[in-house]
Amino acid sequence: MDSSGGNMAQQDLAYWQQQARELEFPTKAFINGAFVDAQSGKTFSSINPATGQVLAEVAECDAADVELAVSAARTAYQSGVWSNLPPAERKQKLQTFAQLIEQHQTQLALLESLDMGKPIGDALSYDAPAAARCIAWNGEAIDKVYDEVAPVTTDALALVTREALGVVAAIVPWNFPLVMASWKIGPALATGNSVILKPSEKSPLSALYLAQLAKQAGIPDGVFNVLPGYGHTAGQALALHMDVDCITFTGSTAVGKKLVEFSGQSNLKRAFMECGGKSPNLVCADVADLDKAAATAVAAIFYNQGEVCTAGSRLIVHRSVHKVLVDKMLALVDNWQPGNPLDPNTSMGAMVDELQMQRVLAFIEQAKAQSAKLLCGGEQALPESGGYFLKPTIFDDVDAKLDIVKQEIFGPVLVIQVFDELEQGIALANDTEYGLAAGVWTSDINTAVRTSRALRAGTVFVNNWDGGDMTMPFGGFKQSGNGRDKSLHALEKYTELKSTWIDLT
Repeated sequence: MDSSGGNMAQQDLAYWQQQARELEFPTKAFINGAFVDAQSGKTFSSINPATGQVLAEVAECDAADVELAVSAARTAYQSGVWSNLPPAERKQKLQTFAQLIEQHQTQLALLESLDMGKPIGDALSYDAPAAARCIAWNGEAIDKVYDEVAPVTTDALALVTREALGVVAAIVPWNFPLVMASWKIGPALATGNSVILKPSEKSPLSALYLAQLAKQAGIPDGVFNVLPGYGHTAGQALALHMDVDCITFTGSTAVGKKLVEFSGQSNLKRAFMECGGKSPNLVCADVADLDKAAATAVAAIFYNQGEVCTAGSRLIVHRSVHKVLVDKMLALVDNWQPGNPLDPNTSMGAMVDELQMQRVLAFIEQAKAQSAKLLCGGEQALPESGGYFLKPTIFDDVDAKLDIVKQEIFGPVLVIQVFDELEQGIALANDTEYGLAAGVWTSDINTAVRTSRALRAGTVFVNNWDGGDMTMPFGGFKQSGNGRDKSLHALEKYTELKSTWIDLT
Protein backbone atom coordinates (compact mmCIF):
# COMPACT_ATOMS: atom_id res chain seq x y z
CA MET A 1 0.00 0.00 0.00
CA ASP A 2 1.16 3.53 -0.84
CA SER A 3 1.64 5.10 2.61
CA SER A 4 2.76 8.40 1.08
CA GLY A 5 -0.61 8.96 -0.56
CA GLY A 6 0.95 9.14 -4.02
CA ASN A 7 0.74 12.07 -6.41
CA MET A 8 -2.32 14.17 -5.53
CA ALA A 9 -3.17 14.53 -9.21
CA GLN A 10 -3.36 10.75 -9.54
CA GLN A 11 -5.63 10.16 -6.54
CA ASP A 12 -8.79 9.33 -8.45
CA LEU A 13 -11.44 6.74 -7.61
CA ALA A 14 -9.45 3.94 -9.24
CA TYR A 15 -6.39 4.83 -7.14
CA TRP A 16 -8.31 4.65 -3.85
CA GLN A 17 -10.08 1.47 -4.86
CA GLN A 18 -6.68 -0.11 -5.48
CA GLN A 19 -5.42 1.17 -2.13
CA ALA A 20 -8.48 -0.37 -0.46
CA ARG A 21 -7.78 -3.75 -2.05
CA GLU A 22 -4.23 -3.71 -0.68
CA LEU A 23 -5.17 -2.52 2.82
CA GLU A 24 -4.80 -4.94 5.71
CA PHE A 25 -7.47 -4.53 8.37
CA PRO A 26 -6.52 -4.67 12.06
CA THR A 27 -9.05 -6.94 13.74
CA LYS A 28 -7.74 -7.99 17.17
CA ALA A 29 -8.06 -6.31 20.53
CA PHE A 30 -4.95 -4.60 21.92
CA ILE A 31 -4.34 -5.44 25.58
CA ASN A 32 -1.12 -5.01 27.55
CA GLY A 33 0.96 -4.37 24.43
CA ALA A 34 -0.29 -7.36 22.42
CA PHE A 35 -2.95 -7.97 19.79
CA VAL A 36 -5.24 -10.72 21.01
CA ASP A 37 -8.54 -12.39 20.19
CA ALA A 38 -11.51 -11.78 22.44
CA GLN A 39 -11.57 -14.19 25.39
CA SER A 40 -14.84 -15.63 24.09
CA GLY A 41 -13.47 -16.06 20.59
CA LYS A 42 -16.43 -14.06 19.26
CA THR A 43 -16.19 -11.55 16.43
CA PHE A 44 -18.53 -9.02 14.85
CA SER A 45 -18.68 -7.76 11.28
CA SER A 46 -17.32 -4.38 10.27
CA ILE A 47 -19.48 -3.24 7.34
CA ASN A 48 -18.62 -0.89 4.49
CA PRO A 49 -21.65 1.45 4.47
CA ALA A 50 -21.03 2.41 0.84
CA THR A 51 -21.64 -1.17 -0.32
CA GLY A 52 -23.26 -3.02 2.57
CA GLN A 53 -20.48 -5.60 2.35
CA VAL A 54 -18.33 -6.97 5.17
CA LEU A 55 -14.87 -5.45 5.48
CA ALA A 56 -13.55 -7.61 8.31
CA GLU A 57 -14.47 -9.70 11.33
CA VAL A 58 -13.34 -7.88 14.47
CA ALA A 59 -12.74 -9.22 17.98
CA GLU A 60 -15.91 -8.80 20.06
CA CYS A 61 -14.69 -7.89 23.52
CA ASP A 62 -16.88 -8.18 26.60
CA ALA A 63 -16.56 -8.13 30.40
CA ALA A 64 -13.83 -10.77 30.45
CA ASP A 65 -11.63 -8.69 28.15
CA VAL A 66 -12.41 -5.58 30.18
CA GLU A 67 -11.02 -7.35 33.25
CA LEU A 68 -7.77 -8.07 31.45
CA ALA A 69 -7.43 -4.54 30.09
CA VAL A 70 -8.23 -2.86 33.41
CA SER A 71 -5.74 -5.10 35.22
CA ALA A 72 -3.04 -4.28 32.67
CA ALA A 73 -3.82 -0.57 32.82
CA ARG A 74 -3.80 -0.50 36.61
CA THR A 75 -0.54 -2.45 36.81
CA ALA A 76 1.11 -0.07 34.35
CA TYR A 77 -0.16 2.95 36.24
CA GLN A 78 0.97 1.69 39.63
CA SER A 79 4.40 0.76 38.29
CA GLY A 80 5.08 4.39 37.35
CA VAL A 81 6.47 3.36 33.96
CA TRP A 82 4.31 6.10 32.44
CA SER A 83 2.66 7.98 35.29
CA ASN A 84 5.99 8.81 36.95
CA LEU A 85 7.83 9.51 33.72
CA PRO A 86 9.03 13.13 33.58
CA PRO A 87 6.61 15.21 31.52
CA ALA A 88 9.33 16.02 28.99
CA GLU A 89 9.82 12.30 28.31
CA ARG A 90 6.08 11.67 27.93
CA LYS A 91 6.10 14.62 25.54
CA GLN A 92 8.77 13.00 23.37
CA LYS A 93 6.89 9.73 23.07
CA LEU A 94 3.59 11.46 22.28
CA GLN A 95 5.24 13.55 19.61
CA THR A 96 6.71 10.38 18.10
CA PHE A 97 3.19 8.92 18.21
CA ALA A 98 1.87 12.00 16.37
CA GLN A 99 4.62 11.75 13.75
CA LEU A 100 3.69 8.12 13.10
CA ILE A 101 0.05 9.13 12.64
CA GLU A 102 1.18 11.67 10.05
CA GLN A 103 3.30 9.07 8.28
CA HIS A 104 0.37 6.63 8.18
CA GLN A 105 -2.36 9.14 7.42
CA THR A 106 -3.21 7.49 4.08
CA GLN A 107 -4.01 4.18 5.78
CA LEU A 108 -5.89 5.87 8.60
CA ALA A 109 -7.94 8.03 6.23
CA LEU A 110 -8.80 5.01 4.12
CA LEU A 111 -9.91 3.05 7.18
CA GLU A 112 -12.15 5.95 8.24
CA SER A 113 -13.71 6.19 4.79
CA LEU A 114 -14.30 2.46 4.37
CA ASP A 115 -15.50 1.86 7.91
CA MET A 116 -17.99 4.71 8.38
CA GLY A 117 -18.65 6.10 4.89
CA LYS A 118 -17.10 9.55 5.02
CA PRO A 119 -15.52 10.99 1.84
CA ILE A 120 -11.86 10.10 1.47
CA GLY A 121 -11.03 13.73 0.73
CA ASP A 122 -12.37 14.79 4.13
CA ALA A 123 -10.69 11.91 5.96
CA LEU A 124 -7.34 12.73 4.36
CA SER A 125 -7.50 16.51 4.66
CA TYR A 126 -9.06 16.71 8.13
CA ASP A 127 -9.49 13.53 10.21
CA ALA A 128 -6.02 12.01 10.04
CA PRO A 129 -4.06 15.30 10.27
CA ALA A 130 -6.32 16.56 13.07
CA ALA A 131 -5.66 13.43 15.13
CA ALA A 132 -1.91 13.92 14.73
CA ARG A 133 -2.17 17.59 15.69
CA CYS A 134 -4.15 16.75 18.81
CA ILE A 135 -1.67 14.18 20.08
CA ALA A 136 1.27 16.46 19.30
CA TRP A 137 -0.39 19.51 20.89
CA ASN A 138 -1.11 17.73 24.16
CA GLY A 139 2.38 16.27 24.23
CA GLU A 140 3.90 19.68 23.65
CA ALA A 141 1.76 21.26 26.37
CA ILE A 142 2.37 18.86 29.22
CA ASP A 143 5.82 20.08 30.29
CA LYS A 144 4.60 23.68 30.28
CA VAL A 145 1.72 23.35 32.74
CA TYR A 146 2.70 24.43 36.25
CA ASP A 147 1.35 23.59 39.69
CA GLU A 148 0.69 26.28 42.29
CA VAL A 149 2.06 27.64 45.55
CA ALA A 150 -0.73 29.21 47.59
CA PRO A 151 -0.16 32.65 49.20
CA VAL A 152 -0.19 31.66 52.89
CA THR A 153 1.58 32.62 56.11
CA THR A 154 5.38 32.41 56.21
CA ASP A 155 5.37 29.51 58.70
CA ALA A 156 3.81 27.14 56.14
CA LEU A 157 4.25 26.03 52.55
CA ALA A 158 0.99 25.30 50.72
CA LEU A 159 1.19 23.35 47.45
CA VAL A 160 -1.63 22.85 44.97
CA THR A 161 -0.72 20.04 42.60
CA ARG A 162 -2.36 17.88 39.98
CA GLU A 163 -1.93 14.12 39.71
CA ALA A 164 -3.13 11.66 37.09
CA LEU A 165 -6.48 9.99 37.87
CA GLY A 166 -5.21 6.48 37.15
CA VAL A 167 -7.19 4.31 34.71
CA VAL A 168 -9.27 6.19 32.13
CA ALA A 169 -11.86 4.46 29.94
CA ALA A 170 -12.65 6.38 26.75
CA ILE A 171 -15.76 5.46 24.76
CA VAL A 172 -15.86 7.21 21.40
CA PRO A 173 -18.48 7.48 18.62
CA TRP A 174 -18.59 6.30 15.04
CA ASN A 175 -18.86 9.62 13.22
CA PHE A 176 -15.28 10.87 13.76
CA PRO A 177 -13.58 7.76 15.20
CA LEU A 178 -10.01 8.95 14.84
CA VAL A 179 -10.49 12.56 15.87
CA MET A 180 -12.68 11.76 18.87
CA ALA A 181 -10.20 9.11 20.02
CA SER A 182 -7.36 11.63 19.84
CA TRP A 183 -9.38 14.21 21.82
CA LYS A 184 -9.64 11.70 24.66
CA ILE A 185 -6.34 9.83 24.62
CA GLY A 186 -4.17 12.91 23.93
CA PRO A 187 -4.76 14.71 27.24
CA ALA A 188 -5.35 11.50 29.21
CA LEU A 189 -1.98 10.06 28.19
CA ALA A 190 -0.20 13.40 28.47
CA THR A 191 -1.22 13.73 32.12
CA GLY A 192 0.14 10.26 32.95
CA ASN A 193 -2.95 8.06 32.95
CA SER A 194 -3.36 4.57 31.56
CA VAL A 195 -6.10 4.49 28.92
CA ILE A 196 -8.58 1.91 27.65
CA LEU A 197 -10.15 3.03 24.38
CA LYS A 198 -13.45 1.48 23.31
CA PRO A 199 -14.32 2.50 19.74
CA SER A 200 -17.83 2.15 18.39
CA GLU A 201 -18.65 -1.27 16.98
CA LYS A 202 -19.69 0.60 13.82
CA SER A 203 -16.20 1.99 13.20
CA PRO A 204 -13.47 0.17 15.18
CA LEU A 205 -10.71 -0.13 12.60
CA SER A 206 -8.80 3.16 12.91
CA ALA A 207 -8.58 2.80 16.71
CA LEU A 208 -6.95 -0.61 16.30
CA TYR A 209 -4.52 0.87 13.79
CA LEU A 210 -3.69 3.59 16.33
CA ALA A 211 -2.70 0.85 18.76
CA GLN A 212 -0.04 -0.36 16.32
CA LEU A 213 1.38 3.15 16.11
CA ALA A 214 1.31 3.68 19.88
CA LYS A 215 3.34 0.50 20.29
CA GLN A 216 5.87 1.70 17.70
CA ALA A 217 6.07 5.07 19.46
CA GLY A 218 7.21 3.43 22.67
CA ILE A 219 4.07 3.87 24.75
CA PRO A 220 4.65 1.23 27.48
CA ASP A 221 2.63 -1.97 27.57
CA GLY A 222 -0.62 -1.60 29.47
CA VAL A 223 -0.67 2.18 29.19
CA PHE A 224 -2.80 2.19 26.03
CA ASN A 225 -5.34 -0.55 25.32
CA VAL A 226 -8.08 -0.84 22.67
CA LEU A 227 -11.21 -2.95 23.15
CA PRO A 228 -13.56 -3.25 20.16
CA GLY A 229 -17.02 -4.41 21.18
CA TYR A 230 -20.58 -3.40 21.88
CA GLY A 231 -21.70 -0.68 24.24
CA HIS A 232 -24.06 -2.89 26.23
CA THR A 233 -21.26 -5.37 26.97
CA ALA A 234 -17.75 -3.91 26.85
CA GLY A 235 -18.87 -0.31 27.33
CA GLN A 236 -21.12 -1.10 30.26
CA ALA A 237 -18.47 -3.27 31.89
CA LEU A 238 -15.98 -0.40 31.72
CA ALA A 239 -18.48 2.09 33.15
CA LEU A 240 -19.35 -0.21 36.05
CA HIS A 241 -15.82 -1.37 36.82
CA MET A 242 -14.67 -0.55 40.34
CA ASP A 243 -11.05 -0.06 39.23
CA VAL A 244 -11.71 2.43 36.45
CA ASP A 245 -11.19 5.98 37.73
CA CYS A 246 -12.76 7.92 34.87
CA ILE A 247 -15.20 7.30 32.06
CA THR A 248 -15.00 9.83 29.22
CA PHE A 249 -17.53 9.63 26.42
CA THR A 250 -18.71 11.21 23.21
CA GLY A 251 -22.06 10.11 21.83
CA SER A 252 -25.80 10.41 22.33
CA THR A 253 -27.35 12.07 25.35
CA ALA A 254 -29.34 8.90 26.13
CA VAL A 255 -26.17 6.80 26.40
CA GLY A 256 -24.38 9.57 28.30
CA LYS A 257 -27.09 9.51 30.94
CA LYS A 258 -26.73 5.74 31.32
CA LEU A 259 -22.98 6.05 31.79
CA VAL A 260 -23.45 8.64 34.52
CA GLU A 261 -25.85 6.22 36.23
CA PHE A 262 -23.25 3.44 36.00
CA SER A 263 -20.69 5.75 37.59
CA GLY A 264 -23.01 6.27 40.54
CA GLN A 265 -23.79 2.56 40.80
CA SER A 266 -20.09 1.67 40.95
CA ASN A 267 -17.24 3.73 42.41
CA LEU A 268 -18.44 7.26 41.57
CA LYS A 269 -15.77 7.40 38.89
CA ARG A 270 -15.31 10.72 37.14
CA ALA A 271 -17.81 10.85 34.27
CA PHE A 272 -17.33 13.33 31.45
CA MET A 273 -20.02 13.28 28.75
CA GLU A 274 -19.86 15.10 25.42
CA CYS A 275 -23.35 14.44 24.09
CA GLY A 276 -25.79 15.47 21.39
CA GLY A 277 -26.81 18.72 19.82
CA LYS A 278 -29.52 20.42 17.81
CA SER A 279 -27.53 23.48 16.94
CA PRO A 280 -29.16 26.73 15.77
CA ASN A 281 -27.63 28.86 13.02
CA LEU A 282 -29.11 32.35 13.38
CA VAL A 283 -29.06 34.68 10.33
CA CYS A 284 -29.91 38.29 11.10
CA ALA A 285 -31.38 40.87 8.76
CA ASP A 286 -28.07 42.74 8.53
CA VAL A 287 -25.99 39.73 7.47
CA ALA A 288 -23.11 41.12 5.42
CA ASP A 289 -22.51 38.27 2.96
CA LEU A 290 -25.53 36.16 2.03
CA ASP A 291 -23.50 34.05 -0.39
CA LYS A 292 -21.10 33.05 2.37
CA ALA A 293 -23.96 32.48 4.81
CA ALA A 294 -25.74 30.23 2.31
CA ALA A 295 -22.67 28.17 1.45
CA THR A 296 -21.77 27.82 5.11
CA ALA A 297 -25.30 26.85 6.17
CA VAL A 298 -25.36 24.09 3.55
CA ALA A 299 -21.93 22.77 4.56
CA ALA A 300 -22.85 22.98 8.25
CA ILE A 301 -25.57 20.35 7.81
CA PHE A 302 -24.37 18.20 4.90
CA TYR A 303 -20.69 17.82 5.82
CA ASN A 304 -19.97 14.27 7.00
CA GLN A 305 -23.54 13.36 5.91
CA GLY A 306 -24.91 15.45 8.77
CA GLU A 307 -23.42 12.93 11.21
CA VAL A 308 -21.83 15.68 13.29
CA CYS A 309 -22.72 16.58 16.88
CA THR A 310 -22.33 20.28 16.04
CA ALA A 311 -24.22 20.09 12.74
CA GLY A 312 -26.08 23.33 12.03
CA SER A 313 -29.35 21.45 11.83
CA ARG A 314 -31.64 24.40 12.62
CA LEU A 315 -31.37 27.45 10.37
CA ILE A 316 -33.20 30.38 11.98
CA VAL A 317 -33.54 33.22 9.45
CA HIS A 318 -34.87 36.76 9.60
CA ARG A 319 -37.92 37.08 7.37
CA SER A 320 -36.40 39.90 5.31
CA VAL A 321 -33.58 37.68 3.97
CA HIS A 322 -35.33 34.31 4.17
CA LYS A 323 -36.33 33.84 0.52
CA VAL A 324 -33.04 35.09 -0.94
CA LEU A 325 -31.01 32.93 1.41
CA VAL A 326 -33.07 29.79 0.76
CA ASP A 327 -32.84 30.26 -3.02
CA LYS A 328 -29.07 30.56 -2.78
CA MET A 329 -28.89 27.42 -0.65
CA LEU A 330 -31.04 25.38 -3.02
CA ALA A 331 -28.72 26.36 -5.87
CA LEU A 332 -25.85 24.76 -3.92
CA VAL A 333 -27.52 21.48 -2.96
CA ASP A 334 -26.43 19.69 -6.13
CA ASN A 335 -22.83 20.07 -4.94
CA TRP A 336 -23.73 17.86 -1.97
CA GLN A 337 -25.38 14.92 -3.71
CA PRO A 338 -24.02 11.67 -2.22
CA GLY A 339 -21.44 9.58 -4.04
CA ASN A 340 -18.82 6.90 -3.62
CA PRO A 341 -16.77 7.85 -0.52
CA LEU A 342 -13.57 6.72 -2.27
CA ASP A 343 -14.08 9.23 -5.08
CA PRO A 344 -12.08 12.39 -4.22
CA ASN A 345 -14.81 14.45 -5.90
CA THR A 346 -17.48 13.24 -3.47
CA SER A 347 -18.71 15.83 -0.96
CA MET A 348 -21.17 13.63 0.93
CA GLY A 349 -20.72 9.91 1.52
CA ALA A 350 -22.83 7.13 3.02
CA MET A 351 -24.69 6.94 6.32
CA VAL A 352 -22.82 4.74 8.78
CA ASP A 353 -25.24 1.80 8.53
CA GLU A 354 -28.76 0.81 7.50
CA LEU A 355 -30.11 1.38 11.00
CA GLN A 356 -29.02 5.01 10.98
CA MET A 357 -30.33 5.53 7.45
CA GLN A 358 -33.75 4.12 8.39
CA ARG A 359 -33.82 6.21 11.56
CA VAL A 360 -33.28 9.40 9.57
CA LEU A 361 -35.85 8.36 6.94
CA ALA A 362 -38.37 7.78 9.74
CA PHE A 363 -37.94 11.38 10.93
CA ILE A 364 -38.35 12.60 7.35
CA GLU A 365 -41.53 10.58 6.77
CA GLN A 366 -42.97 11.78 10.08
CA ALA A 367 -42.30 15.40 9.10
CA LYS A 368 -43.95 14.88 5.71
CA ALA A 369 -47.00 13.38 7.40
CA GLN A 370 -47.17 16.47 9.64
CA SER A 371 -47.23 18.70 6.53
CA ALA A 372 -43.73 20.11 6.94
CA LYS A 373 -42.72 21.88 3.72
CA LEU A 374 -40.10 19.76 1.93
CA LEU A 375 -37.85 21.78 -0.40
CA CYS A 376 -35.48 19.03 -1.56
CA GLY A 377 -34.35 15.50 -0.90
CA GLY A 378 -36.25 13.43 1.61
CA GLU A 379 -35.42 9.99 0.25
CA GLN A 380 -32.75 7.35 -0.18
CA ALA A 381 -30.13 7.77 -2.90
CA LEU A 382 -28.07 5.27 -4.91
CA PRO A 383 -30.01 2.16 -3.81
CA GLU A 384 -28.31 0.15 -6.56
CA SER A 385 -24.99 0.51 -4.70
CA GLY A 386 -26.14 -1.68 -1.83
CA GLY A 387 -25.04 1.13 0.47
CA TYR A 388 -26.82 3.55 2.77
CA PHE A 389 -27.05 6.90 1.03
CA LEU A 390 -29.50 9.75 1.63
CA LYS A 391 -30.25 12.81 -0.47
CA PRO A 392 -29.57 16.19 1.16
CA THR A 393 -32.87 17.27 2.67
CA ILE A 394 -34.28 20.70 3.58
CA PHE A 395 -37.61 21.51 5.24
CA ASP A 396 -38.73 25.16 5.28
CA ASP A 397 -40.71 27.26 7.78
CA VAL A 398 -41.13 24.34 10.15
CA ASP A 399 -43.34 24.37 13.25
CA ALA A 400 -41.13 24.50 16.35
CA LYS A 401 -43.20 21.76 18.01
CA LEU A 402 -42.33 19.04 15.47
CA ASP A 403 -39.90 16.27 16.39
CA ILE A 404 -37.78 17.10 13.38
CA VAL A 405 -37.03 20.43 15.08
CA LYS A 406 -36.64 19.04 18.60
CA GLN A 407 -34.75 15.77 18.14
CA GLU A 408 -31.14 15.20 17.11
CA ILE A 409 -31.49 13.43 13.74
CA PHE A 410 -27.81 12.93 12.94
CA GLY A 411 -28.26 12.98 9.20
CA PRO A 412 -28.37 15.37 6.22
CA VAL A 413 -31.64 17.03 7.24
CA LEU A 414 -32.01 20.79 7.73
CA VAL A 415 -35.03 22.56 9.20
CA ILE A 416 -35.57 26.26 8.59
CA GLN A 417 -37.45 28.58 10.94
CA VAL A 418 -38.30 32.25 10.40
CA PHE A 419 -38.23 35.15 12.88
CA ASP A 420 -39.13 38.84 12.79
CA GLU A 421 -37.43 40.27 15.89
CA LEU A 422 -33.98 39.28 17.16
CA GLU A 423 -35.33 38.39 20.61
CA GLN A 424 -37.72 35.94 18.92
CA GLY A 425 -34.83 34.41 16.97
CA ILE A 426 -32.77 33.98 20.13
CA ALA A 427 -35.74 32.39 21.89
CA LEU A 428 -36.17 29.92 19.03
CA ALA A 429 -32.44 29.15 19.11
CA ASN A 430 -32.49 28.45 22.85
CA ASP A 431 -35.70 26.40 22.69
CA THR A 432 -33.88 23.06 22.91
CA GLU A 433 -32.68 20.63 25.55
CA TYR A 434 -29.25 20.78 23.94
CA GLY A 435 -26.55 23.43 24.06
CA LEU A 436 -23.51 22.28 22.13
CA ALA A 437 -23.06 24.92 19.44
CA ALA A 438 -24.77 27.90 17.85
CA GLY A 439 -24.07 30.48 15.18
CA VAL A 440 -25.00 34.07 14.45
CA TRP A 441 -24.59 36.04 11.22
CA THR A 442 -24.58 39.83 11.50
CA SER A 443 -22.57 42.85 10.38
CA ASP A 444 -23.08 44.63 13.73
CA ILE A 445 -20.46 43.89 16.39
CA ASN A 446 -22.87 44.82 19.18
CA THR A 447 -25.44 42.36 17.86
CA ALA A 448 -22.74 39.71 17.52
CA VAL A 449 -21.53 40.10 21.11
CA ARG A 450 -24.95 40.43 22.71
CA THR A 451 -26.42 37.52 20.76
CA SER A 452 -23.45 35.25 21.40
CA ARG A 453 -23.83 35.96 25.12
CA ALA A 454 -27.56 35.20 24.98
CA LEU A 455 -27.17 31.89 23.14
CA ARG A 456 -27.00 28.98 25.59
CA ALA A 457 -24.29 26.94 23.91
CA GLY A 458 -20.75 25.84 24.67
CA THR A 459 -19.46 27.27 21.39
CA VAL A 460 -20.82 30.18 19.38
CA PHE A 461 -19.66 30.85 15.83
CA VAL A 462 -19.95 34.43 14.56
CA ASN A 463 -20.10 34.78 10.77
CA ASN A 464 -18.74 31.25 10.34
CA TRP A 465 -19.50 27.69 11.34
CA ASP A 466 -17.15 25.25 13.04
CA GLY A 467 -14.27 27.66 13.46
CA GLY A 468 -11.65 26.83 16.08
CA ASP A 469 -8.47 24.88 16.74
CA MET A 470 -6.77 22.97 19.56
CA THR A 471 -6.49 26.10 21.70
CA MET A 472 -10.30 26.32 22.10
CA PRO A 473 -12.27 24.14 24.54
CA PHE A 474 -15.12 22.06 23.12
CA GLY A 475 -18.23 20.95 24.99
CA GLY A 476 -21.80 21.86 25.73
CA PHE A 477 -24.40 23.37 28.02
CA LYS A 478 -27.56 21.65 29.27
CA GLN A 479 -28.04 18.07 28.00
CA SER A 480 -25.14 18.37 25.57
CA GLY A 481 -22.91 17.22 28.41
CA ASN A 482 -20.21 18.33 30.82
CA GLY A 483 -16.47 18.81 30.79
CA ARG A 484 -14.46 20.04 27.84
CA ASP A 485 -12.33 18.43 25.16
CA LYS A 486 -9.43 20.28 23.53
CA SER A 487 -7.35 23.15 24.96
CA LEU A 488 -5.49 23.17 28.26
CA HIS A 489 -8.83 22.75 30.02
CA ALA A 490 -9.00 19.15 28.80
CA LEU A 491 -5.98 18.32 30.94
CA GLU A 492 -8.00 19.20 34.03
CA LYS A 493 -10.48 16.36 33.40
CA TYR A 494 -7.84 13.69 33.69
CA THR A 495 -6.17 14.89 36.89
CA GLU A 496 -6.98 15.08 40.59
CA LEU A 497 -6.31 18.32 42.48
CA LYS A 498 -4.28 17.81 45.66
CA SER A 499 -3.64 20.29 48.47
CA THR A 500 -0.49 19.80 50.57
CA TRP A 501 0.07 21.94 53.67
CA ILE A 502 3.63 21.83 55.08
CA ASP A 503 4.21 23.20 58.57
CA LEU A 504 7.50 25.13 58.67
CA THR A 505 7.49 26.03 62.36
